[in-house]
Amino acid sequence: MIWDTHAHLDDEQFDQDLSAVLERAKEAGITQIINPGHSETSSRNSVKIAGKYDFIYAAVGIHPHNAKDCTENTWELLNRLAQNPKVIAWGEIGLDYFRDLSPRELQQKHFIQQIELANEAGLPIIVHNRDAHADLLKIIKQYRPENGGVFHSYSGSWEMAKELLKMEFYLSFSGPLTYKNARHAVEVAQNVPPDRFLLETDSPYLPPEPYRGKRNEPAHVKLVLKKLAELKGLSLEETARLSTENVKRLFRLA
Repeated sequence: MIWDTHAHLDDEQFDQDLSAVLERAKEAGITQIINPGHSETSSRNSVKIAGKYDFIYAAVGIHPHNAKDCTENTWELLNRLAQNPKVIAWGEIGLDYFRDLSPRELQQKHFIQQIELANEAGLPIIVHNRDAHADLLKIIKQYRPENGGVFHSYSGSWEMAKELLKMEFYLSFSGPLTYKNARHAVEVAQNVPPDRFLLETDSPYLPPEPYRGKRNEPAHVKLVLKKLAELKGLSLEETARLSTENVKRLFRLA
């Protein structure tokens, strides 16, 4: 079993050929996919896609880019969607100080709010972090996610990773792990405990080598698996087995 734990299948880049994309994923041995939401519309569509395909699961949430668009109705909608049995996480949520598409204070406010909503819903969180390490660490230490979570497409330092591991977070690796300049990601991947890593694509973004510059898709998670296995000195089969066990533990799946 190989999981892609983070793919935006509801992205418009898949509008014309989603069935073919999913077929290629199956042919590559990808058995399950998690589709996180990043807005009201995306969260709705995530649940719809998960309802249509038995091997796809959903997460619901508001990405920091979209924090500026939230209203009281947003939280009512997400709470309602979170009750769907195919919703296994709250995300993708967090902070993004690189693009700053929403005011930072608003990003922080809605990140805290969504941690609390995830706690009420009994769900782990999927965290987006870009250039916001200090503020993000401060928030998750003060507003502890009660059901754990994963830092998706982890790009921070090993020092920060150690802090997150102490708080029992999981770390997920994506296409950039395969890049020649992936110093931080490689160090973290080599040192992360075997019971704390996940695999993802972040499709249609962050394609691994040799697909840089092209659209990413779930089938390519196998290249991330191969690189992680190489870095940890494990077989492909063992790495896939461990990542699957970690997925099931974090998201409480049988």
